[in-house]
Amino acid sequence: MEFFKDSLRAEAPFIYETGFENLYIYITAYALGGLLKSMSNTTIRMLAQKLGLSIGTVSKALRDSYEISSDTKEKVLSLARELNYVPNPYAGSLRKGKSKTIAVVLPEVADSFFSLAINGIEAIAQEKGYHVLIYLTHESFVKEINILKDFQSGRVDGILLSVSDETSNSDHVKKVIAAGIPVVFFDRICEDVDTVRVITDDFESSYNATTHLIQKGCERIAYLSISVNLSISNNRMEGYKKALEDQAASYTPCIIQCSNDLESNKEIIRNMLKNEIRPDGIIASVEKLTAAIYIVCKELKLSIPSAIRVVSFTNLQTAVILNPALTTVTQPAFEMGKTAATVLFKALGKNSANLKKESVVIPSLLVERDSTE
Repeated sequence: MEFFKDSLRAEAPFIYETGFENLYIYITAYALGGLLKSMSNTTIRMLAQKLGLSIGTVSKALRDSYEISSDTKEKVLSLARELNYVPNPYAGSLRKGKSKTIAVVLPEVADSFFSLAINGIEAIAQEKGYHVLIYLTHESFVKEINILKDFQSGRVDGILLSVSDETSNSDHVKKVIAAGIPVVFFDRICEDVDTVRVITDDFESSYNATTHLIQKGCERIAYLSISVNLSISNNRMEGYKKALEDQAASYTPCIIQCSNDLESNKEIIRNMLKNEIRPDGIIASVEKLTAAIYIVCKELKLSIPSAIRVVSFTNLQTAVILNPALTTVTQPAFEMGKTAATVLFKALGKNSANLKKESVVIPSLLVERDSTE
């Protein structure tokens, strides 16, 4: 076990740092066990030796090549069945310079959006006969750089990427593309990279959520953000500001910068709601802020929605059973994952890492529930 840990620290520090080192170790040990077992299985070379044929002839017979006679094919297939020959799916991929693997690089998996997006990606990858590796940056720009640097060696054939909230430039992404590996963004993107990005209508969705609160009578609406770098956060913020400008020109924007830490967010929200002139409406730009809002409102005995109305960008299935049920901007996570994967596999089919800069926009949906009644 210590040998595996030492190797993991040396060869894949970004995986070790995720906190999943034990899982990785056990998976590695399991894979090695399977490899050792497969070494004792029947190979094409063994079939060729027993039949007195060349390896090339046996290989072509197993692939039903027109170059091989029916009698020879039958002899090869008969012996293969007798000796329980199982073809190695990776051997052909390696000969063709393909790993038959794609990477999905995410900031986290606790957010329901990303878990649903992974399901969409997997649905397409399985159809194509590809494996999917999930890498977590835990919102760290440094980890994101290290992960993508590792891919330049050809570990994966393509990458689906949603950047961290710390990501401030895109040089690491451009280097991977320059190495011949296609990258497709989904949800969180780098604006200056020439590739396809699968996104939702963040500006319009935030505009509609803000309009909804104004129509419900809110006069002091706060917008809670977690990043100054992410384009989705900025687009949502601009949608919020535009709705105030268009429909409530006398309202002053109230933009609160939060973090990725629950306790810190509770303190920030607590201070905001203790203010003498507190907001009567809140838009949470990301799912992780929802729990902090509900906890602090309960703690301060502020009733939702009579004292304060709440809208959150989230795909939480439990939104309907919260007390009160949460009004949400629900993103098409599964469809975004499927679409991003479909675009990536088209690029892989063309053996091209150079994708034209294009935005595929799939609309989100405002679902009104009790938290804004």
